[in-house]
Amino acid sequence: MMEPIIKSILDNDQYKFTMMNFILELFPNTIVEYRFKNRGTHRFNKEFITELQKQINNLANLKLTEGEYIYLKENFTYLTPGYIEYLKNFRFNPSNIFIKLTKDNNLELKIKGKWVDTVLYEVPLMAIISQLFFNIIDTKWNYKEQEDKANEKIKKLSKAECSFADFGTRRRRSFETQDLVNKIFTNYGKENNSTFIGTSNIYFAKKYKIKGIGTYAHEIPQAMQALESISHSNYYTMQNWIKLFNTELGIALTDTITTDMFLNNFNKRFTILFSGVRHDSGCPFKFTDKIINHYKKFNIDPLSKFIIFSDGLNVDKAIEIKKYCKDKIKCSFGIGTFLSNDFTNSHPLNIVIKLWSVNNFPIVKLSDNKGKENGQEDAIKVVKWIVKNQLGR
Repeated sequence: MMEPIIKSILDNDQYKFTMMNFILELFPNTIVEYRFKNRGTHRFNKEFITELQKQINNLANLKLTEGEYIYLKENFTYLTPGYIEYLKNFRFNPSNIFIKLTKDNNLELKIKGKWVDTVLYEVPLMAIISQLFFNIIDTKWNYKEQEDKANEKIKKLSKAECSFADFGTRRRRSFETQDLVNKIFTNYGKENNSTFIGTSNIYFAKKYKIKGIGTYAHEIPQAMQALESISHSNYYTMQNWIKLFNTELGIALTDTITTDMFLNNFNKRFTILFSGVRHDSGCPFKFTDKIINHYKKFNIDPLSKFIIFSDGLNVDKAIEIKKYCKDKIKCSFGIGTFLSNDFTNSHPLNIVIKLWSVNNFPIVKLSDNKGKENGQEDAIKVVKWIVKNQLGR
């Protein structure tokens, strides 16, 4: 067996911990199922499945160290004290995870259990799957150009005054690749004017003394479809989020069941309380115009608000969007796979793990891009019908 890929419970994205806190406080007994989806053409083999199971079993050995516990208490003051104590005693349970190789050499993976006990699984599992693929199946690559590429990216983004964060945990080539880019970006900022603002990965935030970035992901408004209301799932997401975190974590995610449905729920109170929104699908320029007009409708200066762009970005895309937003609205960028898995002639996996059901109620993600739809086919049809009628289309 190769050495464990995930060596720290903090080798995970910040929004997983904030969402876990949210779930513990408001929905502690909710039962969920997550499912893996391969949106690309890459395939797997028996050796991969065997090693994946070993890596999953290794997750049971992870726990919050005393140093990590102190770090969270001192730096994440918006997390409730009870949650940090809960996390200190939390352990991964591999029996929550079911995997097998399908007849066409695809991966079937399901996670079942209490939401609060399974919410942390997605990101490390995806990081493991990606790293194993490039250790076992696609092995014709090396780290030769990685340092030069990272230096070129930080220079171009900083010159263009693009504020950006590393969002690369889920589909990284390896732990070492993500470590390298965070090291280079952090060191560049010690001697130069840098626009690198932090990372979604708490382990690297701690290691390099940089800011952790993240609020919540699609699974919160997805879950609200079952726990509250499909039509107003975004309303209840924001209402419950404010109930717990006040205005500390004020970036709202827009596209779970289309941005237009989100804006129906993004009333004046929420537009004031939330510092901005995150774009994760659809045309970024049309989205920018739509969000600016929404703020203006409530007589709110768009330049007092943020858009965080995070949809499949590279350096050139970020710079182009930055130019479009100039003097219109503030913006920053969460760049993921392009930072942590940019290798010549070796393409990253296109994979996701998404909520599938909540308390046995099927839930969906529509987004503003059909390629990102996720959920049971009939459930998608139902939610699309609701969206169409709600929007009067």
